[in-house]
Amino acid sequence: MNLPLGFNDQAAVELFEAVDYYAMISDELGTAFLDEVTSACAAIVSRPKAYPLTGRSVRRMVLRRFPYSLLYSMQAQGIRILAVAHHKRRPSYWRGRR
Repeated sequence: MNLPLGFNDQAAVELFEAVDYYAMISDELGTAFLDEVTSACAAIVSRPKAYPLTGRSVRRMVLRRFPYSLLYSMQAQGIRILAVAHHKRRPSYWRGRR
């Protein structure tokens, strides 16, 4: 059974900012980024324990084409994306998010 997936408010902002950034370069690139995140979310939902832990309860899925990772936790109510983290950002800036 698949768990529902939701985004932390700050992670949603990170997602939309990244889509906007890539869309400024080209519409196709913005769409490609969003498509990759959508595919990654589907993979997380189908196999949530398949990706490595970065701490006690947070897992990381690295996107293939873009320098981003999705950091998520499995909670009683479902899977929660905590960050859409660019690889050049300060590590662990997202800690403390729920």
